[in-house]
Amino acid sequence: MLEENGRVVRLESGLVWVETIKQSACSSCSAQKGCGQRLLARIGDGKRMEIQVDNPQHLEVKVNDEVTLGVGERSFLTASFLVYLLPLLVMFIVAVVAQGYGLSEPEVIFSAALGLAGGFLLTRFISGRISRSCSYRPVLLRRI
Repeated sequence: MLEENGRVVRLESGLVWVETIKQSACSSCSAQKGCGQRLLARIGDGKRMEIQVDNPQHLEVKVNDEVTLGVGERSFLTASFLVYLLPLLVMFIVAVVAQGYGLSEPEVIFSAALGLAGGFLLTRFISGRISRSCSYRPVLLRRI
């Protein structure tokens, strides 16, 4: 289970809203100075995010309590695949098929762009269906 700490900001009819602060892992990495990812990580570092979490254990929490949230590894990997890999995979398949039909290079590029857009739409459709599953939502694990 992947865990993150946060602070309860509000409670509404059984729902718990938790504020987390996005932290970059760059400060603990040994390749700090030679990595281009550090620049991108600094953009969102320190931003506050408010999310709704499930409370399956019915923990007694109140506003301003420090809590630990969790998301299953399998759910995280599936969501990562959907967001990062699926659109690129669809783009690649569409481009290869277009190339196989003997289309010109600009047509193959246009087909690949359409495949990428189709991959994003497919991702949106699939994520909308699986987001209803409780295993894809963060859960309240414990009070700190």
